[in-house]
Amino acid sequence: MDSAAIHRFLASELSDTPPGSCLFHVLPVPLEATVSYAGGTARGPEAILEASDQLELWDGESVPAEAGIYTHPAVDCAGSSEAVLRRIAAAVDTILDHGGLPVLLGGEHTVTYGALSALQRRFGGFGVVQFDAHADLRDSYEGSPWSHASVMRRAVKDLGLPLVQLGVRALCLEEVEARRLHGVTFHDAADLVRRGIPDSLLPPDFPTRVYVTFDVDGLDPSIMPATGTPVPGGLGWYEALDLAQRAIAGREVLGFDVVELAPVPGLHAADFAAARLTYALMGLVERERRLSRKSTSVRP
Repeated sequence: MDSAAIHRFLASELSDTPPGSCLFHVLPVPLEATVSYAGGTARGPEAILEASDQLELWDGESVPAEAGIYTHPAVDCAGSSEAVLRRIAAAVDTILDHGGLPVLLGGEHTVTYGALSALQRRFGGFGVVQFDAHADLRDSYEGSPWSHASVMRRAVKDLGLPLVQLGVRALCLEEVEARRLHGVTFHDAADLVRRGIPDSLLPPDFPTRVYVTFDVDGLDPSIMPATGTPVPGGLGWYEALDLAQRAIAGREVLGFDVVELAPVPGLHAADFAAARLTYALMGLVERERRLSRKSTSVRP
């Protein structure tokens, strides 16, 4: 794929590197097919890419970019949701063929399903860790099973993937029942505030391979106001990163996404926060991979 056609992640700092030598493969997916409140998610990926030019390579602990970052052209989001999801899955297949780790930039949360379906075909079972203000467990919403409000229901019901939800604070009775029916583990925002982060964040039998999906509305609106349905009482910045680090500790991350940024003209802080979140997650993943390699190399 020719990455010259679009803005590259961290283009201000990194030269255009061949995809085969990069760990992180950024895939912009400007999908905006279902909207519950405010729109704008189609502009999210490009806003993140542009804001990434303001990032420092040193993330506070390491330089994740040393593992290599390649940015693919945006997925064509014209046509039906099913067609778009097939294109996302095909793009993820290409990333996996390069030996890369997919990093999707949304776009609405529906894009996650395309990545999950491709990864399941390639790797079989794995777990999903979801950061979100909403449960996204409706079987359909406004007549569509492919709504952003239904993406996690598709993951647990259609793909049979185990799910852990972090930071949720808005859900309906149908979703409460879906959690019970599909054995969803959850640490909602109110519980995290009242009780703190539990020692056992994930169930003991949760898969060692995981995919992390981060809806930016999981963060508190004071940090992330530029999203379609902001909900008060969200995660703080360092709390969210601490949760992510604990969730992936000792596990192999197959990919991750940052979705639902709806840029507001002139509000650069939100775009930059989403770009920094993306790079911070790269850092957590890259450092965990190094720890895993080090642990393996010292075994007798």
